[in-house]
Amino acid sequence: MPHPAAPAGSRYPGAYLRRAPPAPAPRPKGPVRGYACVPYTHDHDSVSLKDDWDRSKNVERMHFVTATFSPDCRPYFDSISNHYILAQFHDSARALRDIAKRGHEKASFLFGIDEDLFEREATGAVNFVSVYYLEYGETDEDVGEVAVVISRKDKVGRAGVGHMDLYSATRRFDFPYSDRIVVLEVSSDKGPQSINKYCEKTRRDVCRIGITMTNLVSLSLLERLK
Repeated sequence: MPHPAAPAGSRYPGAYLRRAPPAPAPRPKGPVRGYACVPYTHDHDSVSLKDDWDRSKNVERMHFVTATFSPDCRPYFDSISNHYILAQFHDSARALRDIAKRGHEKASFLFGIDEDLFEREATGAVNFVSVYYLEYGETDEDVGEVAVVISRKDKVGRAGVGHMDLYSATRRFDFPYSDRIVVLEVSSDKGPQSINKYCEKTRRDVCRIGITMTNLVSLSLLERLK
């Protein structure tokens, strides 16, 4: 199938036209879109945050999700949860302030998308979000090659690269790959187990080109809240 068109101003034209991309650019200085993943513990703080985000113009979509963290990542994070609110936001700074005002004991994650690799129509609603990190892929050329592989997967409607901010009352170690995050939105009428296998095959296909992409967390969207 043809590769999707690159977004206007993309730093990764090589992902679509197969030519060398330009030199890396710093993080965007303006508002950064992305995803906030906050434990849903049914207490006052989590219910209040859900209600605030339901009214907020900064939050475009919000889901109740189950999270499966990779065993490779668990040593870095204290007290992760199985159930989260996943909010898709327009401005990461505002979302982070909302999270910081609450006293969550369990870790909250914010994935800021510094650059969209592509966005296209996919069959069905998004029901899975898979988050990875690149262990050794630091250059734009590496990211462009990753985009080529992912763009061949027709169930992936949107893909982006960015960074992770962690909010936690305690933490074990600093996560060394926070600036090399890859986020995929997946649409499928299959169950979570089948979609997870699809995403794992996508990850292995990236690794076959010599770039180590490792799963951080898989988020299965159970209920739309907004």
